[in-house]
Amino acid sequence: MTVGNARAQDAEEPREARSLMALLPVQAALYLGLAVVFAALGLSGMWDVFSVLLEPVPAWWGLATAIPSSALVLLKRRAPGLGLGVATALFLLDLLTVGGIVPMLVMLELLHALIVELSAEGRRRVLVAVAAATLLFTAAALLRSADARIALMVGIPFGALLGFSYWYANSVAQSRELVRLYRQRAEDASRLAELDRTGAVREERERMARELHDVVAGHVAAVAIRSEAALTGPGAEAAGVRERDALRAVRDASLEAHGALRSMIAVLRGGSDHPPGPVGRDDVPRLVAEAERSGVRVDLADRIGGALGPAADHALGRVVQEALVNCVRHASGSLVEVRLCEEGDSVVASIVSRGGEPRVGLVGSGAGLEMLAERVRATGGVFEAGAEGERWAVRARLPREALA
Repeated sequence: MTVGNARAQDAEEPREARSLMALLPVQAALYLGLAVVFAALGLSGMWDVFSVLLEPVPAWWGLATAIPSSALVLLKRRAPGLGLGVATALFLLDLLTVGGIVPMLVMLELLHALIVELSAEGRRRVLVAVAAATLLFTAAALLRSADARIALMVGIPFGALLGFSYWYANSVAQSRELVRLYRQRAEDASRLAELDRTGAVREERERMARELHDVVAGHVAAVAIRSEAALTGPGAEAAGVRERDALRAVRDASLEAHGALRSMIAVLRGGSDHPPGPVGRDDVPRLVAEAERSGVRVDLADRIGGALGPAADHALGRVVQEALVNCVRHASGSLVEVRLCEEGDSVVASIVSRGGEPRVGLVGSGAGLEMLAERVRATGGVFEAGAEGERWAVRARLPREALA
């Protein structure tokens, strides 16, 4: 296993398991202490059937292989494959000489660590290797002792130790795989549920958009068309001033409502969770471009430096928007000068139009300008609108830092 794979496995383990990294030196010390105890008790020659020494050696010689074997525990997490290879070599050396216990225990420990990190295919290969090692160990014991009973007494315990280590490590690996599988299934189910919810919301929004477009918007547009026809049709001049003003108010309100409905339909079909935000100073170039596409020539000069307060920014954008809309409606083809500048602690928006061809019978109700004046005054500003000779001017002075 590579270092990267070991680290990835560590990241998936619970915090308690990851904390065991700090205990590896302690585990190595425990194995070393165990080897010292075995040597002190004279426990050696456990595998004397394999010994190639001519004379038995003191049990303390077993530390020659136990000490490096104990140190290999430090590779348990980072490089178990390398540690297992070296531990197996030390176990074979110990098997042919002293016949101690600690090298075998360390080998089994590292075998467990390796199996836990392997895939299912890798674990099947290790199972074959474990079975082959057991058979080879038993056959070697039979060759060395020429006694089947001794060979079985040596081979069966060795195979049992290897088999138990493999079974336990394989169970741990399978449990981790199941945890990952269930977690993945839960995440997939959550994603599918989110997709279903998103699809349902999209379908509902599309249905609402169709209804708004086919029913509500059509009726509002019909109101605007009929009120315009009443204002410009035969006999319109015979109507009283109050009736004509009422029709103009109906027409203007219908046009504004129709525009709002179209914006809402665009929001519903576009999948946005929020309608377009209020216009501000940053939107002035876009408003100018829209007015020019509608047949008005616009000369823009923005000499305001720095940012404005939220209320001042919004009010300035609405002043420019309303003034340009009025120019498009009532003075098609006119030249409009839009000037934005600073005067002390205030900002001034001046929109002046001249020329153009007024549409016959299309006279505004003034409701838009009245609401605009209220908005400007609410920020502590001053609003003016009216004719100046052959020109029409809209001016607003706003406190620069107006917040609400």
